[in-house]
Amino acid sequence: MKIICIGRNYSEHAEEMKSPLPSSPIFFLKPETALLKTSNFYYPQFTKLLHYECELVIKIDKVGKNIQKKFAKSYYSEFTLGIDFTARDIQSECKKAGLPWEKAKGFDQSAPISNQWMNIKDYPENIEFTLKKNNTIVQKGASTNMIFPFDELICYISSFITLKKGDLIFTGTPAGVGEVQVGDKLSAFIAEDNVLNINIK
Repeated sequence: MKIICIGRNYSEHAEEMKSPLPSSPIFFLKPETALLKTSNFYYPQFTKLLHYECELVIKIDKVGKNIQKKFAKSYYSEFTLGIDFTARDIQSECKKAGLPWEKAKGFDQSAPISNQWMNIKDYPENIEFTLKKNNTIVQKGASTNMIFPFDELICYISSFITLKKGDLIFTGTPAGVGEVQVGDKLSAFIAEDNVLNINIK
């Protein structure tokens, strides 16, 4: 099982990160050990600047390679919410040195994910989601605001790597990313439904 993460898929997030808008999807991988399916996240000792990034996550239903965009919808049927935790200080150091920054993104439990999956057919036009930190809204996103929608992501990714049943695609985060500290609580919502809660320990 692969965790495929999309970068800069919302224009306002690219602006807040002072990064140019991509002309094609940007993706990187997290290992399976990054998954966290419980509510407690333990702040890693190797970072002093941990950021949250709330994202829509789609699950691949079957094997596919070089998938045409017109067929992409048949490769997924469910979605949920996840958090892409980022050790921002480590990522910045790696970028400055021109080095890969997987250790800033792919560390253990850096990808908390809800165990509540929604049927994509129940949201035919738009999926709205919200992240609260300590009961204050910090991120609001909508699938219609993505630069590259689900189908386009599947088409692009599958031109490089084979997608398999159970693979997860974290589809990018909207503006509002920020720092978490021990004692914080993150709560993620699809529309009004609270689907994910994370306690920072």
